[in-house]
Amino acid sequence: MRKKDSVGSWVMMILGAVIAAFALEEFLAPNNIFDGGVTGISMIVSNLLKSKLGVPMSLGFLVILINIPFIIIGFRRLGKRFILKTVVAVAVFSVMTGVFEKLANATSDTILAAVFGGVFLGIGVGLVLRGGGVLDGTEIVAIILNKKISVSIGTIILIFNVAIYTVAGFLFGLDRGMYSLLMYFITSKVIDIVEMGWDNTKSVMIITDNGREVANLIYQELGRTVTFLEGRGLVSRDSKDVLYCVVTRAEIHDLKQIIAKVEGSTFTTISDVSEIVGNHIKSRDADL
Repeated sequence: MRKKDSVGSWVMMILGAVIAAFALEEFLAPNNIFDGGVTGISMIVSNLLKSKLGVPMSLGFLVILINIPFIIIGFRRLGKRFILKTVVAVAVFSVMTGVFEKLANATSDTILAAVFGGVFLGIGVGLVLRGGGVLDGTEIVAIILNKKISVSIGTIILIFNVAIYTVAGFLFGLDRGMYSLLMYFITSKVIDIVEMGWDNTKSVMIITDNGREVANLIYQELGRTVTFLEGRGLVSRDSKDVLYCVVTRAEIHDLKQIIAKVEGSTFTTISDVSEIVGNHIKSRDADL
């Protein structure tokens, strides 16, 4: 099973790198819409070399060249397997940019390029992340910095990218920077969907006087099991049943109706869940 999973992760990562290269060369680069991170820096350098000095430079070559220092930095501080996957993903991505560069551009409409380029790039990067690698050296730096300072990886990457888009806007026009920022937000959302799934899972915590009744109704009508916790009110000092369960967004309406059926005091909170590890799924086998 582990071997199959390993092969699957490599296939997923390589496919993601190909799709990301397709997005870059068919939508983004021809319309001067810039990606973030190392790829964005490479696009800016490539454009400057061509427009200012008349020196054409392969975008794929620049991506590899600029990524090398970041990969060297991460080699000793991150796992060898992670770095190996990153090297392979970057290599495939760079080679495929050269392949797709020779094809006709998908569109010359800037809005379409930003939207569809962002979608395809998000799918590609999301698959690479699910496969266990990254396409961008700035993410390696963000992971390392995150271990030293109390700033999230996402925030560090956002700071990098805002700086890149600011430079792109200054050099190539404010509209290019804004289109690039639009593409970035679309890409980020699609990455979340690809990496985390479509379920839009919610965690629900129910504080009630009738925990057993609520739990039975949730199980009978939604097929969801719950976890029982014990609580006590600060003011009343009365014992309370605290129920925890995970449901999909589509089940929230039914869950609220279930809770409304139960008499007595009930307090409910509903929160987003970014990821689930384990098998907290529907079950018909619980012994209630």
